[in-house]
Amino acid sequence: MSARSVVIAGYGMAGARLADDIRRRDPDGERVRLTVVGAETHTAYNRVLLSSVVAGTMRPEVVRLHDDGWPARTGADLRRGVAATSIDRKARRVHLDDGSTVDYDALVLATGANPWMPPVEGLEPGPDVVAFRTLDDCARILDAAKLGAPVAVLGGGLLGLEAARGLAGRGNLVTVVHPMPHIMERQLDAEAARVLTRKLEELGVGFRLGVGAARYVSGDGLKLDDGTHVPADLIVVSTGVRPETKLAVDAGLTVEGGIVVDDLLRTSDGRIHAIGDCAKHPGAFGGLVQPAWEQAAVVADLVTGTKSASRYRGTQPVTRLKARGIDLTALGETMTGADDPSAEVLTFSDPAGCRYGKLVLRENRVAGAILLGLPDAAATITQLYDRGTPVPEDRLAVLLGRALPAGAPSASSPADLPASAVICRCNAVTKGRLVEAWRAGATDVPALAGATRATTGCGGCKDAVSGVASWLAAQ
Repeated sequence: MSARSVVIAGYGMAGARLADDIRRRDPDGERVRLTVVGAETHTAYNRVLLSSVVAGTMRPEVVRLHDDGWPARTGADLRRGVAATSIDRKARRVHLDDGSTVDYDALVLATGANPWMPPVEGLEPGPDVVAFRTLDDCARILDAAKLGAPVAVLGGGLLGLEAARGLAGRGNLVTVVHPMPHIMERQLDAEAARVLTRKLEELGVGFRLGVGAARYVSGDGLKLDDGTHVPADLIVVSTGVRPETKLAVDAGLTVEGGIVVDDLLRTSDGRIHAIGDCAKHPGAFGGLVQPAWEQAAVVADLVTGTKSASRYRGTQPVTRLKARGIDLTALGETMTGADDPSAEVLTFSDPAGCRYGKLVLRENRVAGAILLGLPDAAATITQLYDRGTPVPEDRLAVLLGRALPAGAPSASSPADLPASAVICRCNAVTKGRLVEAWRAGATDVPALAGATRATTGCGGCKDAVSGVASWLAAQ
């Protein structure tokens, strides 16, 4: 039986993960002949960790997902620096911008999303206006952000705040300009945002909230719509993204904000799948890596024939802010208030200590939480959320991380974790899987990452994996 031709259009985090998952299921290429097409010239890299590159805590080569030898090892036909331009659905052929074509039996669109540039007078991409999205963007930002120079970050969402913290840590005078009344309004309630803002201000980040940019003058800065002025030698734009759907639209696929897919991640053409930020599924949330990687596993099951019953049913969102000196986790229902009669809501606020906790319960289960400066509580509550486990009666002790329920995880006690405890949520790696990998010879954190993928997602589990590794080494 000849191998099927599977083409992946997009070599970002979703496309690279899918390629890996296909080869894990079909290591010798007996079932799948794999072609991967990517517009960027870089090997695949972890976009989630770009803020660490800007902050100077990670080198660009450290965030790579593949090395230069990956195509030879896997037998994949990797075409970097080449973009797909059109799809001939009848001929089952993809046309590329170098004039070549590639035929497919199954095509997967993993084209991601593009940064949105707000319509501000004078704001055009250039040496001093950079959208924060790619590894090349990081290089441009670092080249333009001279030490001590003023920088304005447009956008007070997750990525904008990570960039702002990184630049402030490098010695820049950073001001975040955000048109909403508070930062991270999609994930945080007003009080949590107030506490986080105070913490970031202590770390050197300034804020202009509730106002928008009206005009940019290169070498001068931003004029805001209230008439005030923000000096800036560099503008970092992080105002959201738009799914990249042009290929799908031109091919006549159903697109409604994103490429519409079903539980098999199929588009309106059954031979074409879509995953990641370009795809629209009712159970997925854009901008997070976990849904994309869960989707990749499903498509890999299907195109290799490994598990024909595999389906994507959605992802429970967990958001973590990756900024040095800040520990923030937000999950599930974060906007539910105490006035909701169907929910039990507890809150704790300590602005002076830069701590905030919110726990939302429904039918004695965690439905949502915001945990700032409470790492032990975050570890416990995330586990309760993932498992749907009943919450102990002492709610306040759980919220503060001071009295953990029997069998629940403690951030500082790997020995107390059950084997089923999820350590790396992005990759669904349990403590038991780490122990197995250690016993098989992966006896340090890099080796554990290579064997299990733990730490290769958002990076938020690195300390936990290190803790498990230290515990195992002491046995």
